[in-house]
Formats: sequence, C-alpha cells, structure tokens
Amino acid sequence: MWAPGPGVSVPVPSQSIWGMRLVWVLILICAGIEVALWLNELTGIGPSRLRQTAYEFGGFWPGLLRGWQPNFTGQPVAMFVTYGFFHGGPGHMAVNMITLWSLGRAVSDRVGVRGMALLYAGSLLGGAAGFGLIAETFRPMVGASGALFGLAGGLLAWNYVDRFTFREGLWPVVRLVLFLVAMNVAMWWALDGQLAWETHLGGFVTGWIMAILIDPRSRGPVDT
Repeated sequence: MWAPGPGVSVPVPSQSIWGMRLVWVLILICAGIEVALWLNELTGIGPSRLRQTAYEFGGFWPGLLRGWQPNFTGQPVAMFVTYGFFHGGPGHMAVNMITLWSLGRAVSDRVGVRGMALLYAGSLLGGAAGFGLIAETFRPMVGASGALFGLAGGLLAWNYVDRFTFREGLWPVVRLVLFLVAMNVAMWWALDGQLAWETHLGGFVTGWIMAILIDPRSRGPVDT
C-alpha cells in the first residue's frame, strides 16, 4: 500500500475537500468573467468595448512598470493579481480551467486548502514578475497559466523530493520538465510568438520553490 514516509503529516480528507472548493471558486470566477465578456461580444448587450476595457483595467501591462500613467491608483500593484482572472477568449479559458481542476486536485490532496492557496497565489505573482522582468513587449498579458505552471512546478518539485529521498530514478521528473519546455516552444511557434512564456517560466520557478517551503518532507511507498 502507499503511505506517507516517516514523520510526514497528511491533510485530512476535509482539508482536501476544502482545497477543491477553492479550486472550484477560482474556476467559477474565471469562467464567470469570460462568459460575461463573451456574451457582451455575442449579443451587444451592455457597454461597448467591454473586453477591451476589462483588459485595460485588469490585464498586466509592462508599461506600468516603466512610467506609464495607470487607469487607477494602485493598478501597477493590483495587476500582479487581476491578470490571472481574465482570458483571451472562451477556448483559452476552458483549457486553463480544465488544467486548474486537474492540477488543483493533486495539489489539494497533498497540502490541503492552505497549501493550495499559498502555492496558487505565489505562482500567480511569480508569473507576473517573470513577465514584467523578461518580456520585451508592451502588450498586455492575461490568463491563469502563470499560476497553473506554478502548480505544475510544485507537483514536480514534490515528485523530485520523493524520488530523491527514496533513491528512485529522477528521469520521470526530467522528462516532464522537458515536455513542458517543448510544449512552450511549440505553442510559441503556433501562436506566432504571442505566447507569454515568460509568465510560464516565472510561475513554474516560483511554484517549485514555494512547494519546497510549503511541504519540504518526502512521501513515498512503505510496507504496511
């Protein structure tokens, strides 16, 4: 049977359930915003340029870190969070939310609601920081993928720790990292360079580091 390693605490089922409730709240917020913007475009009901206005106020604008005039006080700080709740369209949102559900369930099972919240929030900020520091564009950036790559980075970090501790092969971890790199290259090419890979990198690195801080102890198979 699979059981925790020595001296390891495991979140009780209620913690995992609350973690998934947090995941569903995030999904509902992101989906609700995108559906509202999509319906506005589809029907014409409501303010004109609603999506553009939403991006102007909620997207991540690198120019705001380089002296641009913000639309409201605090926007240069708020955008480090708000960008993650807007998406480029229904397809973009759907792919990200399916990924959030899958990765969020695994993270919640490991560290419960508190760990899930810390990892998601930290990765969201790390993704924005990566884009702000590395990107050479002044175009806005939106999407939850920075946080999602952080969740993936966290899960891979825990897998690395578990395998290293129990002297298992590390190739599966390396293989998945290489897969993520290849996926980003392919997406960057398919999107004609419009992929915010800087956000993915920032989120992934932040997620890896935070996962070790949140739950540094290994878990692996033991005989029971």
